[in-house]
Amino acid sequence: MNFLTSLTLLKKRPLKSQGDRRSIKVGIPKFLNIWGTHQFWVGFFQSLGVGRIVFSSDTSEEQYREYGKGRITMDSCFPVKALAGHMGELLHKDINLLFVPMIYSLPSFLKGHVVDTLSCTRVMMSVENIKAGFLRERKEFEERGIAFVSPFVPFAEPELLPKYLWESLKEHIPGLTLEETARAVKEGFRALEDFERKMREKSLEIIRWCVKNNRPAILVLARPYHMDPGIGHDIDGEFQQYGFPVLWYNYLPLDAWLLEWLFGEEIRAGIIRSYFDISDVWTSSYSSNTNEIIWGAKFSARFPWITGVIRLSSYECGMDQPTFTPVQKIVESSGTLFFKFGELDETKPAGSVKIRVETIVYYLEKYSQDIIKKKLSRLGAVPSQLLV
Repeated sequence: MNFLTSLTLLKKRPLKSQGDRRSIKVGIPKFLNIWGTHQFWVGFFQSLGVGRIVFSSDTSEEQYREYGKGRITMDSCFPVKALAGHMGELLHKDINLLFVPMIYSLPSFLKGHVVDTLSCTRVMMSVENIKAGFLRERKEFEERGIAFVSPFVPFAEPELLPKYLWESLKEHIPGLTLEETARAVKEGFRALEDFERKMREKSLEIIRWCVKNNRPAILVLARPYHMDPGIGHDIDGEFQQYGFPVLWYNYLPLDAWLLEWLFGEEIRAGIIRSYFDISDVWTSSYSSNTNEIIWGAKFSARFPWITGVIRLSSYECGMDQPTFTPVQKIVESSGTLFFKFGELDETKPAGSVKIRVETIVYYLEKYSQDIIKKKLSRLGAVPSQLLV
């Protein structure tokens, strides 16, 4: 144990001796499904009155090497292995409660239109997998005066969520009741909904700019954690440098007038039951992220000013494998350009990424205006709300 670590430990007090919730400092690894639910956790813990919420930094080679070394168990999924670096980094922060939820199912705008909104099982169990690396030789959390809390989290069953969170946290948050936890869950969902509404408004703003200036946009189909520069390698940012607006599938606008323009005729023809129905192209709609990727592909195939789709996937992702061909067919059947960056790992092949981006930009610049005209010819008049 080095000198700086010793000073940090001296400042910490075990949670059981604290009566004031403001002294509770919660550390949350910014990993995997936290990327799609972080605002829920902020709203939840703020409602409970904890003193501070600390997220780990973005995934990086330095974080992985310095804090994850020696703690990584066998797993081919890099986003899972990266959790070791996030947890290790937080152990060196001023926290006294390390909160790493096992998220079983996810909140999704497609709920009610699909079979289920489950998380990847490998992702959910990554917490137990990586935790084992911290307990292999000694009780590292206990030695550092940090409580480790890892509740089961069924976001798709909000009526059960307070019970699971309360049972995990009641020993660590003084005076916590089930009723108070239920109120905090509602505040968490409210915070998440507010955040997503703002993100969708921003996407609509970008779309309107594209319509006004007749400029093409790119849609990214990935998993929320590919927004992490250390996982997605900032590939979307490479396209922005060439002046292409980039949209993410999980924050597309959901305004009824827009979806009516894109999907209304198919509902009246009996092809789909609602704007959010994906059963015409994907019947095994159990995985939340997969469902939203499929829906995003359908949106991109219809919206004229999305002329290129970029698919990101991590190395040997078992959940992504079955979707590669359907997603590509959905996108390309409309004439929209489709490109894939697959098998992403901890190593960023900067040179080859740059060359591929330059090639993709060439095709986007050459064909985008023709794609926009063809896709417009299949739709009715452009909604007045898009011309604002």
